[in-house]
Amino acid sequence: MAEASPEVPVAAPVESDRRLETRRKWLQRIAMVVAVGAVIWGLYYLLIGRNYESTDNAYVNAEIAQVTPLISATVLEVKVKDTQKVRRGDVLVVLDPATPRIAVADASAQLAEARRRFRQTVATSGALTAAVSARSSDIDQAQAQLAAAQADFDSARVDLSRRERLAESGAVSGEELTNARKAFAGARAALARAQAGVAQARSTRVSAEGELAANRALVSGSTEETDPGVLAAKARLDSALLDLKHTVIRAPIDGVVTRRQVQIGERVTVGKPVMIIVPVSKVYVDANFKERQLRRVKIGMPATVTADLYGGSITYHGKVAGIAGGTGASMALIPAQNATGNWIKVVQRLPVRIELDPKELAEHPLRVGLSTEVEIHLTD
Repeated sequence: MAEASPEVPVAAPVESDRRLETRRKWLQRIAMVVAVGAVIWGLYYLLIGRNYESTDNAYVNAEIAQVTPLISATVLEVKVKDTQKVRRGDVLVVLDPATPRIAVADASAQLAEARRRFRQTVATSGALTAAVSARSSDIDQAQAQLAAAQADFDSARVDLSRRERLAESGAVSGEELTNARKAFAGARAALARAQAGVAQARSTRVSAEGELAANRALVSGSTEETDPGVLAAKARLDSALLDLKHTVIRAPIDGVVTRRQVQIGERVTVGKPVMIIVPVSKVYVDANFKERQLRRVKIGMPATVTADLYGGSITYHGKVAGIAGGTGASMALIPAQNATGNWIKVVQRLPVRIELDPKELAEHPLRVGLSTEVEIHLTD
C-alpha cells in the first residue's frame, strides 16, 4: 500500500514576497526623497547658496589701547577698576608730581639765567663800542705825543749839529756840546717811546674791535626770545612741564578698562603697561576663511554676523573691510617649514576683517575674543 505525501505550506512564500515588496517600496521612497533633496539642494546652491560664503572660525577683535606711563614715578591714586567704562580724557592714574615739579623749577631758573645772559651780552656790546671809541682817542693822543716828540727830536738834532760845527772853531765849550748831545739822545728816546705808544694804542683798538665783533656775533640777528640759549632753556622748561602733565594719566579713547595691572604705592616705569582699554563701540570681526572660499570675495561686500553670546536671534550687518596680507600660519612666530620630503598640503585660512554697524553694536555690545559666525554676500 502506497504512503501519503506530506503537505507543503503555502503561506511562507507569500509572506516573503510581501516583505520584499514592502522593502522595495520603501527603498524607492527613500531614493525619491534623496533625489528630491539633492534637486532642492542643487537648486538652492545654484540660485542662492553659491552667492554666499560662510565660516564659524571668526572672532571679535578691536584696536585696543595700551595705557603706559611716560615717566617713572610712584602711584598716588588709581581712579578706575576692571570692566569700568571710561571716556576719552578721563583720569585713570595719578602719579607723584614731586620730582617733575622740582624739574620745572630748575628749568625756570635756567630760562631766567639765559635771558639775563642775553641782556648782559647786549649791554656788553654797548660797553665794547665805547671802549673802541676810547681806544681811538688813545691813538689820537699817542699820535699827538709822537708829533711833539718828533718836533723835539728834530730841534735837538739841529741844535746838536750847530754846536758840533761851532765846536771845531772853539766857539762852544765841551760842556755845552755834551749837554746838546744828551738832549739829542733824550729826544730820540722820547720819539721811540711815542712811536711805541702809537703802536700800542692801535693794537689795543684792534683788540677792542675784535671783542666787540665777537660779542656782536652772539646777539646778531637775535632777540631775547629767539636767542639760541633762551630757546634751549625754553625747550627744557617745556619738557619739564610735559613730564609734570604726564603725572596724570588719562584715557586715550572711549572704552572699557581691561587687565588693570597697577596698584597704589607701586612705582611704575616708562613703557610698562598698566591697563588696557577696549573700544567696545568700535570692535570688528576677524573671520578666517579657507583660501578657496575667497575666490570671489572683494572688499566692500556686505556680510552678516551672528554671535554665540546672543545666538541667532541677533544679526549684525557689516561689510568686508579688508583681507589680510598673509595666512595665520605664515605670520606665526615659528612658521611651518614645508621644505622636507614629508610635506602634506594643508588648507590655509586667511583672516578677513568685517566692520560692523555702530548702531547695532551700541544696542548689543560685543567683547573682544567672542566667537561668531560670518556670512559674506557675494554680490557683484
